Amino acid sequence: MTEKFSSAEEAARAQSLLEAQNKAVALFEEIEKQLLRPGISEKQLNQEIYDLGEQIGVRSHWHKRVIRSGPNTLSPFLENPPDRIIEADDILVVDLGPVFEAWEADFGRTYVLGNDPHKIRLRDALEPIWYKVKKLYWERPDMTGEELYDIACAEAEKEGFKFGADLAGHIVGSFPHERIPQDKIKLYVKKGNSEKISSVGKDGHKRHWILEIHLHDPVHGFGGFYEQLMTIH
Repeated sequence: MTEKFSSAEEAARAQSLLEAQNKAVALFEEIEKQLLRPGISEKQLNQEIYDLGEQIGVRSHWHKRVIRSGPNTLSPFLENPPDRIIEADDILVVDLGPVFEAWEADFGRTYVLGNDPHKIRLRDALEPIWYKVKKLYWERPDMTGEELYDIACAEAEKEGFKFGADLAGHIVGSFPHERIPQDKIKLYVKKGNSEKISSVGKDGHKRHWILEIHLHDPVHGFGGFYEQLMTIH
């Protein structure tokens, strides 16, 4: 039988996750201010981000650091496209999973270095779509993972984009978060997940979820990404 935790305990867990995300926001602000520039490789930028994180106390990342630019932004998370030099008029995705004091953050943003209107349009669409999908979730928080995935895809298409991944989120928590061996469905926002997002974990705690929005512009050959906590206001 799973243990039932008090509202105060659940609020403390949520606050820890929110604080971890706030630290990730600060890290991303420094990345944008100090590191994003053309003429360096994705691999070099990845190392510079790691070094910057160490300076502020990030000792580990719970998933691989994803730094992609140009056409590499169309590659799925699990792929490792060839290293690429970032160009002056590029679009750039940064996806990190830093661990802060045993609490996971998962944060992703898209940047445009130049003035390409198509890249700017995609970048500027990400955040509003993310908040629209979050709002629709909170209007019916008992929806399933598959239902939320379908909503994310529909909202992307309304804005003229293709949803660019086979998932639109996953759980997050204290490190390491809950895993179900050999199961890549139940803890993800994707097709086939008939479980409610609001269900509790096997440890009895409320599950917290990351919402991911992946937009692809197949005509112009690039994509973008935006992710952060969905289940904490």
